[in-house]
Amino acid sequence: MKNLTLVLLFMISVATISSAQKSFHSFKTKTIDGKTFDLASLKGKKVLVVNTASKCGLTPQYKDLEALYKKYKDRNFVIIGFPANNFLSQEPGTNEEIAEFCESNYGVTFPMMSKISVKGKDQDPIYKWLTSKIENGKIDAEVTWNFQKFMIDEHGNLVDYASPRESPMSEKIISWIESH
Repeated sequence: MKNLTLVLLFMISVATISSAQKSFHSFKTKTIDGKTFDLASLKGKKVLVVNTASKCGLTPQYKDLEALYKKYKDRNFVIIGFPANNFLSQEPGTNEEIAEFCESNYGVTFPMMSKISVKGKDQDPIYKWLTSKIENGKIDAEVTWNFQKFMIDEHGNLVDYASPRESPMSEKIISWIESH
């Protein structure tokens, strides 16, 4: 019985250490054109993760997101857009349609990933990590609408998030990008 207890304690310790070591850089995803994208390639960069939609009242944020990306991309900063159709079917298009919309309407050059689900039973593992303190070790943060922004540090740790209505050019986000 004592040996069983020790084995169980060891297994729980290993599981705890393993989950604590998971970071944003632990994941792979697909780009909007279907290529595998290893988030480990972003080590050393601050990352702003945004769930996007083409038919939302907040869609014009693409303009500020692109301006933010252009301003800071040479300072170890990147934005990653994850199109999602979770809120009032405001992203109904295919990946090809979404890519065309972003390019032709907003000149988006920051990386866009394949359409995913950011909440619910089919929630993408990246968003499960972003929204669960058990997964990310920092905070619980339900995705409340399109254009919620998650801030990831250079080491792949979740730092904070900004609400969907908060401008990508807000003091909170700019200060975070410019901090060392």
